[in-house]
Amino acid sequence: MGTVHARSLDPLPMHGPDLGLHPDDAELVEAEPETKQEVLENKDVIVQRVHIDGLGRTKEDLLGYEIADVFMAKNLIDVMKKSHEAREKLLRLGIFRKVEVVIDTAEGEDALPNGLDVTFEVTELRRLTGSYNTMVGNNEGSMVLGVKLPNIFGRAEKLTFQFSYGTKETSYGLSFFKPQLGHFDRNICVNLYKVTGQFPWSSLRETDRGIYYCNFPIWKTNHTLKWEGVWRELGCLARTASFAVREESGHSLKSSLSHAMVIDTRNSAILPRRGALFRINQELAGYTGGDASFLKEDFEIQLNRRLFWDSVLSASLWGGMILPVGDKPASIADRSYINKVNVINGESDIYLEQFAVTGDYLGGEAYWAGGLHLYTPLPFRPGRGGFGDLFRTHFFLNAGNLCNLNYGEGPRAHLQKLAEYIRWSYGAGIVLRLGNIARLELNYCIPMGVQIGDRICDGVQFGAGIRFL
Repeated sequence: MGTVHARSLDPLPMHGPDLGLHPDDAELVEAEPETKQEVLENKDVIVQRVHIDGLGRTKEDLLGYEIADVFMAKNLIDVMKKSHEAREKLLRLGIFRKVEVVIDTAEGEDALPNGLDVTFEVTELRRLTGSYNTMVGNNEGSMVLGVKLPNIFGRAEKLTFQFSYGTKETSYGLSFFKPQLGHFDRNICVNLYKVTGQFPWSSLRETDRGIYYCNFPIWKTNHTLKWEGVWRELGCLARTASFAVREESGHSLKSSLSHAMVIDTRNSAILPRRGALFRINQELAGYTGGDASFLKEDFEIQLNRRLFWDSVLSASLWGGMILPVGDKPASIADRSYINKVNVINGESDIYLEQFAVTGDYLGGEAYWAGGLHLYTPLPFRPGRGGFGDLFRTHFFLNAGNLCNLNYGEGPRAHLQKLAEYIRWSYGAGIVLRLGNIARLELNYCIPMGVQIGDRICDGVQFGAGIRFL
């Protein structure tokens, strides 16, 4: 009997590139009977049955959505292609460790001369898995321990517990994910968490205990709807904390509704060479309870264009503002801050405007930050096509400002205030890309446009992070 085996590729990562089907990935076994050989060469075929072998706790109705397109195939090549796509979808559910595909001629009394049977041989993940890794944030490192219960109810649900201990932040989180049938990337997430962070520039320690749930994508955009209820505890990090920070100390409740939209066409999130990013976020607090009332808007735009000699020109713009609702001003925990190497190189701490007498930064109600960057290959391109391509030469010009607003003056006065006393800097350095996880920068910075209260850090700077202006 003639059989076509579509040899599976290695298991796909959760966020990897799409893999095409290459000629080497299909192994054709020559059929002995002439009639079977004719079936394989026939342009018109019918997929009569699709089998899934190896299921344990997984419900079959979940998988029907992922393999439905296989029945629409009209020829052998199309069957192989759609079977491969179905295999990718099954792997991305995050419930199988291994998926193999076998395509065979149909058997049985009702078998058609041009009928095919497709079999997916799956191996489920264990009921309990654990992980240990380290993470690099914006000038912060952390150790992360995790426990996961995949496919807990048989329809790709997932329960996870994560503990993170970092240089500035410690957190616990218990999360439950429920995907929508037929759309593995659309899910409802419920998260219980506790986060304790230190903010030395404000002599502030903050502990948040809360719950939130969210998430769905539409077309080429990724929308997230989230409700969050959080009990916040603010305290002084040092005995030298200013009176303004001590006034903010204590307990508060925040209940907010937020919406975020992301359009990302970049080829890489860490060091893109082409594409654009648009991110906008709105948060409304106070109307669903709590003692914090405000409307907050933030946006981020990034454009990347490849130039001659494998160089890349990148332009970014961030901005946002918070509008207190009622007579109570916005909390120090909700205000905006512009911080260090990942925003304005050379000006160490630009947590501008409200500056306590003792040196604590209290944030601002509106901000903007922009950057223009030129990335070029290293002069001698060591290891071209290999390790050397992880390094890029970096020239930059960054600027930004942050201030408080007088809401009775109108939009024109607000823009004029944001345009006053602009901080800016320029410089050059070397960037190292750590896969698609983070990047390291070693820059020589020359700060300009310095204002009273800014902490200047000119000369050589080192930074690590995942989001850079």
